[in-house]
Amino acid sequence: MFASTRKVRAAACAVAVALLGAMAVSAAQANALPHLRKQGSATQLIVDDQPFLILGGELNNSSASNLEFLNSLWPTLKAAEVNTVLAPVEWDQIEPAEGRFDFSVLDGMLKQARANNTRLVLLWFGAWKNSMSTYVPAWVKKDLQRFPRARTRAGVAQEILTPFAPATLAADIAAYRALMAHLKQVDTQHTVLMVQVENEIGMLPEVRDYSAAANAAWRAPVPAALTAYLAANQATLQPALKSAWESRGARTAGSWAEVFGDTVETEEVFQAWHYARFVEALTAAGKAVYPLPMYVNVALPRPGKRPGEYPSAGPLPHLFDVWKAGAPSLDVLAIDIYFPNFAHWARQFKRPDNPLFVPEGNQADRSDAGADAFYAIGEHDAFGFSPFAIDEVKDGGYSLPQAFRVLKQIAPVINQHQGGGKMHGFKAPMSFDGEVDTAPQKVRLGGYMLTVSFNAPWEKLKPAEVQTRGGLVIQTGDDEFLVAGKGLTFVFGSENGDLVGIEHAAEGTYENGRWKAGRWLNGDQTHQGRHINLPGDGYTIQRVKLYRYR
Repeated sequence: MFASTRKVRAAACAVAVALLGAMAVSAAQANALPHLRKQGSATQLIVDDQPFLILGGELNNSSASNLEFLNSLWPTLKAAEVNTVLAPVEWDQIEPAEGRFDFSVLDGMLKQARANNTRLVLLWFGAWKNSMSTYVPAWVKKDLQRFPRARTRAGVAQEILTPFAPATLAADIAAYRALMAHLKQVDTQHTVLMVQVENEIGMLPEVRDYSAAANAAWRAPVPAALTAYLAANQATLQPALKSAWESRGARTAGSWAEVFGDTVETEEVFQAWHYARFVEALTAAGKAVYPLPMYVNVALPRPGKRPGEYPSAGPLPHLFDVWKAGAPSLDVLAIDIYFPNFAHWARQFKRPDNPLFVPEGNQADRSDAGADAFYAIGEHDAFGFSPFAIDEVKDGGYSLPQAFRVLKQIAPVINQHQGGGKMHGFKAPMSFDGEVDTAPQKVRLGGYMLTVSFNAPWEKLKPAEVQTRGGLVIQTGDDEFLVAGKGLTFVFGSENGDLVGIEHAAEGTYENGRWKAGRWLNGDQTHQGRHINLPGDGYTIQRVKLYRYR
């Protein structure tokens, strides 16, 4: 009897220990910070121990500066179908007097986001925003001795703080550390997923800063950290930087002009390095307090423009190596894109050492915003897409909310297959001048050859209509595919000469992660078995099973 009792007690203890262990694991998972994790060739954002696809929108610059105004926007934000809002935190607002911090607006923003079941990405508008320094506190703006300005070649002071002033870096770090310490204390629910460090850093209207401190740094030796990076990564360096360095003998010592040549391109490399080092110090200091994922964003150049005619020295593709060497604590170099040639730029920001994240896409109310989202996520494994001015999407009938409604449904399938070579995205390429390539696109996927057109055979579309169309395909089994998007036609062929037929096709939706089939599609809806067609009047989902014959 006593032995039996002891066994029961031992079993009960074992169950209790197991339950406590499970509770500890659950608590650890709940308390785990959002972070980035590799899956195959993709990088995913992990939130609450699960992949999280940011379907976001960035607010207009001043929309989050007043809580009453922000509160009035939530019906619009909910109608836009976003799961994440990107919102600025302004240095001048949180530190009106040096060392005295006021986080009341941020705290209210957190409270409102939680009440609306929405995550946040914070944008630190610190020393620079869109190249300029207009968000720094008045006590910084007015103290020109302690916080000197960048200067033109002619010596004219700019509304831009120089990155060569230690006091500016120290003040920015103090404010940023205070922000991150406050988040650590008040955001135990992890409402905030990431933080953007500064905003669209770059020099205007000159290629670089010509202040006395900057000129002294220009004459100084190139830092060994940069030349060591170049030597270690020589085979994969960006072509223009590689050519400039190797043409001077791939030197590991010397001034900037001696190592890279006395050119305007070298001056941009120089300025980029010092911006990157400033950001590295800021990022490392913030992560030491609260290590959320952190990124920088960049304004893109127009064709034919020289450095200084666009915001020079930001984390642009031709400067990636400089930024990767100078700011290794950054997690992502992210793309802001307002140009029509979205595909051209998106592919340059997806690299083995850099995932694609679009924190600021073209205006959220554009008719092609949804197609951009599908393309970025489907073709380049983007872990997030977020157009600008989300508070201007007035109802759910716009392209972006339609696309986000479908992407939310299929997000678990996307997350499962990212990085595994089982997914492709489609959008008709457009040049900067607006010329659209409407040719069908061909991709290989698991033994099949797919031909994807932006119109059905009977449709005659204008280029502007083609640009509103896009989507993705995911191979979910040997002969099974999920297709989603708007206005695409899929023709399936084989790579070994087999003929391919459609065994079954159905439209439908995902509800709580489960597939709910709608109409079985055949006859006219599959062009008598010739193809799979996604209608051009809205975003939809179909699941397809194929068979082969000879």
